[in-house]
Formats: sequence, structure tokens, C-alpha cells
Amino acid sequence: MQGWIERIARTGPRLVPGLVAAVVAIGAVALGGAPARAVPAFAMQTGQACQACHVGGFGPQLTAYGRDFKLHGYTARSSAGYTVPVSIMAIESFVQTQQAQAAPPADGFKRNDNLGLDQVSIFVAGGIDNHFGGFIQSTYDGIGKSYSWDNADLRAVTTVDMGPHNVLFGLSLNNNPTAQDVWNTLPAWGYPYTGSALAPSPAAAPLLAGGLAANVIGLNAYAWIDSHIYAEVGGYKSVGSAVLRRLGGDPYAPGDIDGVAPYARLALTQQALGGTLETGLFAMKADIHPGRDRSTGQTDNYTDLGLDAAYERTLGNGDLVTLNGRYTHEDQSLDATCSLAAVTSGCVDNSLDDVRLDASYYWKNRIGGTVQLFNTTGNANAVLWAGNRTLKPDSAGAMLQVDATPWGAGASPLGPRFNMRVGAQYTVYSRFNGASHNWDGAGGNASDNNTLRVFLWAAY
Repeated sequence: MQGWIERIARTGPRLVPGLVAAVVAIGAVALGGAPARAVPAFAMQTGQACQACHVGGFGPQLTAYGRDFKLHGYTARSSAGYTVPVSIMAIESFVQTQQAQAAPPADGFKRNDNLGLDQVSIFVAGGIDNHFGGFIQSTYDGIGKSYSWDNADLRAVTTVDMGPHNVLFGLSLNNNPTAQDVWNTLPAWGYPYTGSALAPSPAAAPLLAGGLAANVIGLNAYAWIDSHIYAEVGGYKSVGSAVLRRLGGDPYAPGDIDGVAPYARLALTQQALGGTLETGLFAMKADIHPGRDRSTGQTDNYTDLGLDAAYERTLGNGDLVTLNGRYTHEDQSLDATCSLAAVTSGCVDNSLDDVRLDASYYWKNRIGGTVQLFNTTGNANAVLWAGNRTLKPDSAGAMLQVDATPWGAGASPLGPRFNMRVGAQYTVYSRFNGASHNWDGAGGNASDNNTLRVFLWAAY
């Protein structure tokens, strides 16, 4: 993708701000690794082993207990008293693609067979009495060699009995749409739970799939009724460019939101097939000035609508099964980007459809495997996808992962705060950026981007 951006840049300076911003907004997840989170400070606060909150004994996939802990504002605690509300996390991985990439993925790395420090994060995390809690994360990117703020979620909660109904009311102040969600179906905490910027990834993704992460601030109000019905509404505004620079963010990607971007969520849970089933809806609308360029007086308009479902069951022998699915449809009206590019025909109106399905099985909630199927499709656009031979964004494939977390139940030799996961991922592409064969017009095949990643993920 970086090579394509450079080719666009050479076509003329007037094209750069709008086009690059649009591509970054649509394909934000392609420019960096997937989120990976583990917060031992919460384990110390609750007095519970990591397995109590997390599937497989490590974050971020939540169990029923973990979802309840998050919904209640991260406030539950044991009687042990004060604990240090600070944690640190680090991820190292080796990445190998089936064919060497056309250019190194980042400065200081090779075209293939790279070992890198993906990230180091520090968390301040904890709860205050029964009503306030949250976490703030800051991250050093070992691939991009930069430091910035990362996910933040600060909550205020209270519980009210309304006749026969028990209702938990909450407010979440957060900086990444869907980071406040408690199901691992939506993008912020969806599979894959760890990734690397050294691995190639498709250019296209809905805006909600990371395009606004750590570039906005939002306030969301939610209600959790009888531990059965979840309803949430909120809105997001862009953080000022000067503040973002101080926080290590990129003020130009994807741009700034015009006004407030509304967000809504509805989910239902019930007992089914011996486990817990969740079904839900989500929606967001954002009008964005790409690259913060307001010279055209126009905006790029994104409307994301989606469905999700999750199923979790603990078997009689202690094994755990989870299923997660998400479908997102995005309508785009890219008036600003196309105006900046001096192109209107076949440029403005676009759509993306993105499907993600994953299933996990964990033996004793400690050693497990996950398989995900993914498929992204959209209409052809000669401006957005000029680097794709077919001028289409379509990508599809599968990701398989095996991992082990030896101390998810506790008893680590380095003390109760330490936890570690080791694992291997393999990603197979049947289509990449528009085609299975010769996708870039230079002989590149989708399978050239098949990627093996071996990782070590530790938290303290």
C-alpha cells in the first residue's frame, strides 16, 4: 500500500492530501498491527486469575465475568485492598511472507523474514469505589519507532431498580469507536487479537474498523437491562491537530469530523445451546474533511451499518468454545476527496461490504486454536484503487492461529502479575486488493502475501 501512495504522490501535489487521507480512512487497519491488550492490574484488583476474565487465559477476548467487569466500570475488587494500577505489555514477532515484498515494510527491516518488536504498552488501569473506573494506554510502536497514546476508556456507572427490572446505567469516555464494546465481534477488540505492521494487509476496510482509532474523543451512554438487553448511543469529535501531535497521533489521517459523528449499538443476550448467545446491531455516520482540508467546502460521508453475533460455551471438562461474526456495510460519498482529485465521474459514490467469522476452541482454557474467514468487497474506483489492476478493493482469505498461555490460571514463576502467550498465525489470501492473480499489474499474486507470524506476548 505504501508503494501505491508514493506513486499517487508523484502524479501531482494537489492530489496528495485528499487521496491519501481517503485511503488511510478506508484502510486504516492495513497500516498497522491489530490491537493486542492485556492488563494484569485488573487481575490484581479483582484477585482473579486472567482466565476468569479472558478466553484462553489472556486478553482481550472476554468471558461472561470479564464482560460484567467492564460493563460495571472496571470497579469490582477483592478485599485485598490497594493494588498498583499500572501494567506493561510487550509483543515480539517473526514475520515471513510467501514471497518477498516489493519494498521493505518499514525503515530498518528487510523485504522478508523480519524479527521485530511490535509494540510496548503501558496501562494505567483501575476502579474507584463502585462508580468510576477505566484505563488509559500509551504505546511505543517498535516497527514505526514512534510513541503515541492508544486506547482509553473511562467510565462512570450506577445501578437502579426500576420496578421489576434491574438497570445498569453507564457513561464511557473513549477514543476509539467500538473500544467500549464488551463483545469481541466489533473491530476494536475483534480477532485477530494481535498482529504486526510487518505483515502485508489489504488496503480497504470500513471506516469503523480502526479508521478513527485514537484520533477522536467520544462520550457514550449505555443501559444494561436485566443483564439481557444492551442499548448505547453516543457521538465522536476529532481531537485538535495540535493536541494529536503532542499525543503522537497523525492529525491528517483520516482528517477531521465535521461536527459530531453519531454512534448507536443494540445487543441482546440469552442462554442457548448450553451457552450464551449475543445478537446485535451497530451503526455510525461520519462526515470528514479528508486530511483536514476544508478548501472545497465539502466532506467525505461514511455510513457504517452492521450486524454481529457471538456464542460462548464452557464444556463439562473445562474446555471453552467461542464463535464470533460480524457483517458491515459501508456507504461512501467522497465528494471532498474526488473534488480534490479533480475527478467526479465514477469516483464519488462507493460501498464496501465486510464479513468476518471466527471460531475458537480452548483446551482447559489454556491451549487453543482459532480460525477466521474474512471477505471484503466493493465497487471499482479508478481514483481510490489506482494501484489495483482491477480497480477494485476486494480481498478474501483465512487466518489460522494456535497459541498457549501456560499461566493463565496463575502460578507464574515471576509472580501473580506476570502472564505470557506464545503462538503462531498463518494468513492465506485467495484475493488481495482486487484479484487472485496479478493484482498489481506487475505480476503479484494474492498468495504472495500469505504470511506466517510467530509471536511472544507478555504482560506484567
